[in-house]
Amino acid sequence: MSVKIGNIDLGEFPLLLAPMEDVSDPPFRFVCKQNGVDMMYTEFISSEGLIRDAAKSRQKLDIFEYERPIGIQIFGSEIDHMRQATEISSMANPDLIDINYGCPVKNVACKGAGASLLQDIDKMVAMTSAVVKATHLPVTVKTRLGWDDNTKNVYEVAERLQDVGIQALTIHGRTRSQMYKGVADWSLIKEIKRNPRIKIPIFGNGDIDSPEKAANWRLEYEVDGIMIGRAAIGYPWIFREIKHFFETGEHLAGPTLQERIDICSIHLKKSIEWKGPKTGIFEMRRHYANYFKGIANFKEYRMKLVSLENMEQIQEVLEEIGDKFETEMA
Repeated sequence: MSVKIGNIDLGEFPLLLAPMEDVSDPPFRFVCKQNGVDMMYTEFISSEGLIRDAAKSRQKLDIFEYERPIGIQIFGSEIDHMRQATEISSMANPDLIDINYGCPVKNVACKGAGASLLQDIDKMVAMTSAVVKATHLPVTVKTRLGWDDNTKNVYEVAERLQDVGIQALTIHGRTRSQMYKGVADWSLIKEIKRNPRIKIPIFGNGDIDSPEKAANWRLEYEVDGIMIGRAAIGYPWIFREIKHFFETGEHLAGPTLQERIDICSIHLKKSIEWKGPKTGIFEMRRHYANYFKGIANFKEYRMKLVSLENMEQIQEVLEEIGDKFETEMA
């Protein structure tokens, strides 16, 4: 049975890339798409920023044909601003609009957006309804279990948001007060999946970092698909590895050093193409350590990579890494 959001067919058990601030930009999405991700989202975009026509928010609306299906994710604390932001986002022609009710970060949550709406479900429902009515596209939501351990209200949230027209729900298995600490608890996600009233796809998110865990939790928690965030940073191969494991029960060999270098180079090139040399090179710096994780004595090369300001020099260092570490990894 295929999983569907509106008329978007995501296949039997989709793997989704989480929207991550400063990470899920088009260059990163490009390398994830090459490695088998089924659906992606933009970084989350401030409704206020879109209405004010802020350049940074507008740039996040950039989507490319090869990325489809792709959702634009928006957040905000004012219902009317969210409605306007939905209209603006819909004009960028994504495949769906996603609302962020999960971000735990203070400057988002404490301004009454993101996860803080878990403290006011009536407002969350009213906001969602306004977004659904403002677009012809399917609307989906990403949220958490609740605000804290005493208010795990996502069971009620799921029913009420489905009632006002959302077409899929992703649940991160932590509360707002947990931030990203502790262990994600998917047991409530399973309860929602088993609720006979729930007809929309339910996706699980949080702590999936290996093919085994993806396979085990798929069975144990009965979700319709999995969203992966942090484990894909610097390791876009996780999508193809999970799919291979689902199909064969066997581990796909990890990327070779040359593959790491190649994908890192492509990511850098796309970053420069999209943002220009200065910002493209600067914003790529957060990715190097992840691309070469686990290589002993890599620090001096990382220091070089994050200090250089010229693409040719960075490419030279990447080639040097290939020459130096190939023998060690072989």
